[in-house]
Amino acid sequence: MTKHRILLAEDDPLLGELVVHMLEKTGFGTVDWVENGEEAYEYCMGSHYDVAVLDWMLPGWTGLSACKKLRENGYTGAILMLTAKDALRDRVQGLDAGADDYLVKPFELEELQARLRALCRRNYAPLLEEIAELDGLHLNRSSLTLSLEDEVIQLSPREFQMLDLLLRNRGAALSRELVLERIWGYDSDVSTKIVDATIKLLRKKLELFNRQHLIHSIRGVGYKLE
Repeated sequence: MTKHRILLAEDDPLLGELVVHMLEKTGFGTVDWVENGEEAYEYCMGSHYDVAVLDWMLPGWTGLSACKKLRENGYTGAILMLTAKDALRDRVQGLDAGADDYLVKPFELEELQARLRALCRRNYAPLLEEIAELDGLHLNRSSLTLSLEDEVIQLSPREFQMLDLLLRNRGAALSRELVLERIWGYDSDVSTKIVDATIKLLRKKLELFNRQHLIHSIRGVGYKLE
């Protein structure tokens, strides 16, 4: 059975836990679960998912806003909208924003899985090349892994987003504030110290390949990749 990568944006903890449990227990694939629209946007732009499942009524950006912004910025993955809104004009609004399918709450988990299977059968090209090369290392944007020959290490979603952001802006100094906004969201309540902490963790993993020197600290600014 093919393993799929699903992004779930749902702020109802009970429903979120049920969906994650159902998809992973049945072997459908792995699920990254976030609870607001900003994180959904950042995760999708930082990686590629077979399907992004967005609840319409999310805190901060709504699922509709996140969907629209993803499409405006070139995201090509499948998007399934979850909502309690069943009026025709609401369905049309969701589809016009870029959603590929629409599921009205409450729904049966079996129907959700059937919709996901149908969307996964479609041929969606990733936003970015699946494999990026970095000084002999290979960054896999689908599995969020970093490898050198036969040695493979797993990156956390934040570590991956950090490395991929630096890679896509290679040679440019990125401020802590910019990194914080791009990865954690502009209204995140965490400080820029989380950026330094994530860089420290990422360097530890790069050290396993003797590549920790690739990330340079720019005093008073932030970081760059060279």
